Amino acid sequence: MTRRGAWPASPEPLPAPIVDNHAHLEFPAGDEPRTVADRLAEAATAGVTRVVQIGCDLESARWTAHAVAEHPELVGGVALHPNDAAALKATGEYDAAFAEIAQLARGERIRVVGETGLDFFRTGPDGHAAQTAAFRDHIALAKELGKPLQIHDRDAHAEVIDVLLRDGAPDVTVFHCFSGDAGMARLCAERGWFLSFAGTVTFKNARDLHAAVAVTPLSHVLIETDAPFLTPHPNRGRPNSPAQAAHTARAVAGLLERELTDVCNAVWDTSHSIYGPW
Repeated sequence: MTRRGAWPASPEPLPAPIVDNHAHLEFPAGDEPRTVADRLAEAATAGVTRVVQIGCDLESARWTAHAVAEHPELVGGVALHPNDAAALKATGEYDAAFAEIAQLARGERIRVVGETGLDFFRTGPDGHAAQTAAFRDHIALAKELGKPLQIHDRDAHAEVIDVLLRDGAPDVTVFHCFSGDAGMARLCAERGWFLSFAGTVTFKNARDLHAAVAVTPLSHVLIETDAPFLTPHPNRGRPNSPAQAAHTARAVAGLLERELTDVCNAVWDTSHSIYGPW
């Protein structure tokens, strides 16, 4: 999977550092190759000095385990993406794959189990049961290891929440790239779950998402890129990188009607309380 096009300009530096809570630095991106070190250096100049690198299939999970050992700016998360989990179950390869994920998740610099959850956009009804079973496995793994859970939720809001309520969510649960409305945001905040907002929140037509941000307590707000995807305005459609989280932070500050420095400091503190020291 690639994201082509010219790399966008680096944003104006933030007044205080933040953490990009979800990125995929293993994916090729951009017309001109940039190393992980290049992207992390650019991010630091924009005020994005820490990144949670997510590997959500076996190959990228292995890559993540090596990357977090090589780059002190990174900590990691590993899981089987719901679409991959359904495909692996169909071929009988899921159990072995999940066993390897469970072993990788025990790494000291692997701080989160994720992204896992449900995706009813790309996987049809025939795969829903398999996704749900895999989601429950990842919830159990996060609880066993005492690590946070990062959730992928696409076109499955009610079903994701139902699984969390039935199984009991891990002590720390993060909705990666939150895409629900204000009602869902309130429910999540009441349960103590964290909402991570990506570049989609900068889109002018994302009214439900804007309303969701506005009702979320700052203490439960996180910022992410999902790089190289979901590039924020004004660079929508071009390759994303951790530096671009600065645009999202500014948009979130505006929607919350809070000072940008306050938002940066809160995101920094919350991220470290969730993932621990880098």
